[in-house]
Amino acid sequence: MKSKILVAIAATLALTACTTTNPYTGQSQISNTAGGALIGTGGGAVAGALVGAAVGGDPRVGALIGAGVGGLTGAAIGNYMDQQEAELRAQLQGTGVSVTRVGQNIILNMPSNITFATDQSTVNPGFNSTLVSVALVLKKFDKSIVDVYGHTDSQGDDAYNLSLSQRRAVSVATILANQGIDQRRFYIEGKGETSPIASNATEAGRAQNRRVEIQIAPING
Repeated sequence: MKSKILVAIAATLALTACTTTNPYTGQSQISNTAGGALIGTGGGAVAGALVGAAVGGDPRVGALIGAGVGGLTGAAIGNYMDQQEAELRAQLQGTGVSVTRVGQNIILNMPSNITFATDQSTVNPGFNSTLVSVALVLKKFDKSIVDVYGHTDSQGDDAYNLSLSQRRAVSVATILANQGIDQRRFYIEGKGETSPIASNATEAGRAQNRRVEIQIAPING
């Protein structure tokens, strides 16, 4: 199982590498640009701490179940995700955001042409209401965890693209979290140009690769 660096809501945006201690395991781990980023709340969400890296199972699940959120089992998982998918499709119809079901997971694909201006990481003001509508569904269906991934095309400097993708993922996650969603549900990562979904040889392909993806998975417990 791959390592994940999970992030919670923090009072300020920080993108410089540092180490911290996982409050659940007591182990040290790398934070921020090593794989995730802290969310700058701007005062809208409760300040929190870095949750930390783990090999194997997702520590978010244990933390949330331990906090009384409760997990899903058996046929309840599929039914729960079906309902969440239906509400997301209703909310996102006509917005340019695609909703894809992969097994029990839901993937929202947000193309950069509707989310950000060129080379910017501040969400377009006109897209804020779309993210708020997503957050309303996520808040209602709280027995799920939320991964936010930023992606770029392959043009330009690799390190710059990675940083841009991180900042964009943080911007999207911040708006979602500021609607009152439990901070422990989030994982945020910028992937730069490493995960294309189309060819970078054409402008049409590059446009598809510039995106933010939100992956929603049930809490199994």
